[in-house]
Amino acid sequence: MRVRNWQDILSAVIDNNHDPEGWRAIAGQRANGVGEDFYLGHPAGGVYQLKTYAKNPAELRGVGTQIARRVDGDLEPLFPDRTEEEAGRFAVQQAPEDESEAESMATELEETLKVHAEVPTDEEDFFTDVMEAINSPAFGPMEYELRDRPDRLDELAETFAEAESVLNSELAELIETDAVDRGFE
Repeated sequence: MRVRNWQDILSAVIDNNHDPEGWRAIAGQRANGVGEDFYLGHPAGGVYQLKTYAKNPAELRGVGTQIARRVDGDLEPLFPDRTEEEAGRFAVQQAPEDESEAESMATELEETLKVHAEVPTDEEDFFTDVMEAINSPAFGPMEYELRDRPDRLDELAETFAEAESVLNSELAELIETDAVDRGFE
């Protein structure tokens, strides 16, 4: 298992060539300590685990690793799917390479919005079409608890207990180095 900066993990997701809308995610508060746990999964792209925390309001820090090469039958039920009414949405975005690509994306997005304004569609189709218009490399359903921890997050942590332990240790070192585990006096 290779632990990397959380942004390197997102770069790996961006750089793969898997179906962008095949990704699913689950996230919530860490079981112990500051920050959040985040899992990204794709049937053919694998499962990635990230642990992050806000060093300050403008800087997110964290670590992550790939914990499985694919989402198999045992992992499938641990991730939300499109049929779950309570599932939110997430997307990984990347900046356009140049002004020409930015203009092309803006034109595509504008056309997509016009089509959806003229023809009634459901929110899932609208979300998918917008993500495709902006060339999102990964998007899909997400279960996220801002102030809590989803049960499936605990199940994933138990399934990948070794990675959980290693990433907790690595994150604890970052937190200690940044001294964000202390309150104001």
